[in-house]
Amino acid sequence: MTAPESPVQLRTYGVRGRRSAIVGLGAHVPPRIVSNDELVAMGVSTSDQWIVERTGIRARRIADPGTPSFALGAKAAAQALESAGVRPDEIDVLVVSTTSPDSPMPSMACRIQNLLGAHGACAYDLLGACSGFLYALSVADAYVACGAADTVLAVGAEVMSRMIDWQERHVSVLFADGAGAAIVRAAPPGAGFTSWCLGSDGRGYDKVTVGDVETGPYATCEAAPKIDMKGPEVFRFGIDMFVRQAEALTAAAGTRVSDVDVWVPHQANRRLIEAAARRLAIPLERVVVNVDRYGNTCSASIPLALKEAVDEGRISSGDQVLMVAFGSGLTWASCLHTWP
Repeated sequence: MTAPESPVQLRTYGVRGRRSAIVGLGAHVPPRIVSNDELVAMGVSTSDQWIVERTGIRARRIADPGTPSFALGAKAAAQALESAGVRPDEIDVLVVSTTSPDSPMPSMACRIQNLLGAHGACAYDLLGACSGFLYALSVADAYVACGAADTVLAVGAEVMSRMIDWQERHVSVLFADGAGAAIVRAAPPGAGFTSWCLGSDGRGYDKVTVGDVETGPYATCEAAPKIDMKGPEVFRFGIDMFVRQAEALTAAAGTRVSDVDVWVPHQANRRLIEAAARRLAIPLERVVVNVDRYGNTCSASIPLALKEAVDEGRISSGDQVLMVAFGSGLTWASCLHTWP
């Protein structure tokens, strides 16, 4: 399959109904740090210099074998609850984004709900790949905006390492494990989500895959299916989607890219992020980048980066925070959020 000849029109929308806001954040990564040199020692045909020059990654977190994704997600979710001062029994809806579910059923959301003690909440998973956490946030915003829920927990949790062929250099140097979570509630005056851009283009379904998507379900594979990616095409798509979404999203909100205080992009590749920032004329000091230390954690990457930025004091009350992602599918998602 070739890349789509004509890019689809981006669809944006402003928030209708009551505004919602992120009121608490949590994050968790496995303790094991795997450096580039350790990958080389494992037999990956690469070097620290090659990885850093092409991706900006110097290390990543990898879970011990057998670690379930829901265990990482539950720890991030518990932090988010504590940060927001919310009790588990106050959660109305729990939405989990994951590309690495522990089993077809039950959902990871139900496993996390059980560990938290959030019994009775609506709980389910969604798959949006690296765009997934923002998809989950958009669901949370919609529940609150229409009045169907007062407190929503959105989680992105991944153990990508279980799907890595460590001899495939173009994949093994990129992906890693981690989880992030956010509590969404009604926003105080002047704060919260203001605009969204969500979409997909299924013509690019074969750009990032797990298993043989042409002949049948991955469950028919003789061995455990692994991630495959058409790197150069994904790289070009990522830059284009970062730029187009940022421009469309800020226009929909009646503002400009230059007015954005903090940009939190999906942590796919440092070189990709910096190329998009140059095209958007966003100074690098306004861009949150931690891919050098965590790698690409798929749907966990934005909440991990967002929480780190908050903890470091890089995001203050009233700041316009732009979150932008793209992923397998091909999918994309972005939002503009005025920090409470």
